[in-house]
Amino acid sequence: MSRGGRLGLYLFLVPVLLWLLLLIVIPHIDLLVMSFRGEDDLGEPVWTLANYINFFGDSIYWLTFARTAVYALLVTFLTFVVTFPVAFYITKVARVRYGGLLLILLLMPFWVSELVRVYGWMILLRESGVINHFLLSLGLLDRPVEFLYNDATMIMGLVYTSMLFMAVPLISSLEGMDDSLIEAAHDLGASRFTIFFRVVIPYIAPGITSGSIVVFMLTLGNYLTPNLLGGKNSLWFTEQIYNEFIASFNWNQGAAFGFLLLLLSSAFIWIGLKLSRQTLGRTLT
Repeated sequence: MSRGGRLGLYLFLVPVLLWLLLLIVIPHIDLLVMSFRGEDDLGEPVWTLANYINFFGDSIYWLTFARTAVYALLVTFLTFVVTFPVAFYITKVARVRYGGLLLILLLMPFWVSELVRVYGWMILLRESGVINHFLLSLGLLDRPVEFLYNDATMIMGLVYTSMLFMAVPLISSLEGMDDSLIEAAHDLGASRFTIFFRVVIPYIAPGITSGSIVVFMLTLGNYLTPNLLGGKNSLWFTEQIYNEFIASFNWNQGAAFGFLLLLLSSAFIWIGLKLSRQTLGRTLT
């Protein structure tokens, strides 16, 4: 590589490395150190495992942690189920000239912030909202029903806010798939079920893995949607972290909870890559 090429590479890498170091690596190291700090009886700082022991000592913490993990997996699966038909229609069924328009229509709701989109669902689902007004005017309900503040609504909101991050990898993978593979399988007598599981799914496995990783991590760390749509009964682990940092001012405990959440997301990525027999590099390309 020439001197000019090396200089250009350095100019490109330095901002990226500084961004990773200053905004990700150093803050996480600081939080890791903080998670092992505490105070003795005299108020002096000491090294301790008490912040992690407290997690396992109080059932509300680890039950909320487990509940968040299970619901995040459920949201990831439902997001794929909802998104795959949309991605397949855009890439394999719709005409090429309409594909770009459909993709824009898919992206348009995500041009506004998550807060606005979640409040939109609240306007639709609250007791005085649009859906209740419509059902009451048709005589289908005698009195308004509160559709908010339950697990089903929270999961629906999480699926909605995560759809784009599953759709883009699926569309990218399906666009690279030759239609002749599906046609050949159909000509050989394969059923739609067989084509889906033996031809389509193996081919787009990197896109599924990439989308699932992003959706799971974003759902696991989501605070806004569970808090607004799930209400006080949401019991999402990020709310526990928020309470430790902001409400209790216990940064050491909050740092420990944050790292437990980081370990969970890292474990999911590793397990997902092993089960799908993918590599991290392949899913990112």
